[in-house]
Amino acid sequence: MITSLPNLLTLSRIGTIPPLIALFYWDSPWSGWVALGLFTVAGMTDFFDGYLARSMSQHSRLGRMLDPIADKLLIASVILMLVAFDKAPIMASLIILCRELLVSGLREFLAELNVGVPVSRLAKWKTVMQMIAIGFLLVGEAGPYFFHPAVTTTLIGEILLWTAAVITLVTGADYLLVGLKHMDGPLDSNGNDDPPAPQ
Repeated sequence: MITSLPNLLTLSRIGTIPPLIALFYWDSPWSGWVALGLFTVAGMTDFFDGYLARSMSQHSRLGRMLDPIADKLLIASVILMLVAFDKAPIMASLIILCRELLVSGLREFLAELNVGVPVSRLAKWKTVMQMIAIGFLLVGEAGPYFFHPAVTTTLIGEILLWTAAVITLVTGADYLLVGLKHMDGPLDSNGNDDPPAPQ
């Protein structure tokens, strides 16, 4: 049901995207901090929607569909805006976005074959590092430096985003290898996968 609390939390993550984008155009030293706060709240809903769905036994197909879509829309929107405003490294951002498209395509392909691809622990760490990196980059020049004037909030965000991009390549390759294992099967005359031979 779309009005269940877990689903509403998931939808709220999508709802934060327009105000987050608007904050990029707010010329104020506080805009980055406000964006960080909004992004943090959105990230917290990613934990609570899953937790509440389990604890309240409110799992649904709609929720399973919406959750990864909300995550990807939020991440992709913010990364694109960071790049557009020259606040994030382009190549690291491109690697992350291309990997998300690759994995989404592979998951759709494998779902048609009834093959599930569980999220690895490394992929979860990648997501956490990505979110932290985006937080640092949202604050950007308005943030403090750490231990030395050269170690700025922006520099830390860029290092973390590049680290996430490298992990992204590794986890993306893992997903691709799983997909390749299922791409050798023959197709029938209609272009569909042949059913498995009877035992």
